[in-house]
Amino acid sequence: MRLRLCAFADEAAEPIAEQISALKENNIPQIELRSVDGINVKDLTDEKAQEIARALKEAGISVWSLGSPLGKSDISADFSQEVAVLKRLLQLCRLFECDKIRVFSFFTKEYARDRQEVTDRMRRLVEIASEQKIRLFHENEKDIYGDRAERVADLLQNVPGLCSVYDPANYVQVGETPENMSKMAALAGYLHIKDVLRTGELVPAGEGDGMIAELIGSVGTDMTLTLEPHLKVFSGYAAIDNHEMKNKYSFSSGREAFDFAARALKNVLLKCGYGESGEEWIKP
Repeated sequence: MRLRLCAFADEAAEPIAEQISALKENNIPQIELRSVDGINVKDLTDEKAQEIARALKEAGISVWSLGSPLGKSDISADFSQEVAVLKRLLQLCRLFECDKIRVFSFFTKEYARDRQEVTDRMRRLVEIASEQKIRLFHENEKDIYGDRAERVADLLQNVPGLCSVYDPANYVQVGETPENMSKMAALAGYLHIKDVLRTGELVPAGEGDGMIAELIGSVGTDMTLTLEPHLKVFSGYAAIDNHEMKNKYSFSSGREAFDFAARALKNVLLKCGYGESGEEWIKP
């Protein structure tokens, strides 16, 4: 069994050079690119994107996925704007030599009323991305249509080609059951590593109720784990999450929090029987 690590390095620092430093020093060979210099990935110019791509390539770091906010808008908003964002992201995928985009399924509380609209929108987005051989990975974010296991399963069953990224902390925060969490983890194409207590306090991997050790222990195939620490409020957090971030621990900087989170994840991997081998974690 082989696991590869990835991370949202914008939680360590804003500049790409400092993000690269955090990744390299923690031996994390992949990035889920969300923002650089406080600029969300969807808003990067070609020139800025090319500059970032060159820096990552020179450092030997690959872009695993674009951590986009696609679909993180109200279901009543103009869908043509989401299509425009997707088309820009597809252009950026080519620049970053990446074939995955993280997406969401629109904010709503009227689940039954909006189910068909959400399904139709997600089908259209997947169709557009598929034309360029790019896969969309739905994240179970709080307050969107697909925040609970039953609705994520509904989307995966009714939107051909839609993939899933599993975020255990988000499931905990919406009160999902451990049994349903385990079922959804088995359907995921990759995993976000973020942990939280049921009190709402975000904690390092293995210290919360996200069952991180059980999650890693249940992996039955080669897999990528994307570290998303959320151990300290970072630049741009308000733009990606409208909830108050509650943390159990205090850190003096984003880099200190990021390094602490990376060590915590690696400790869980060791406890699960994995050993670090080059840029992979291998379990005999």
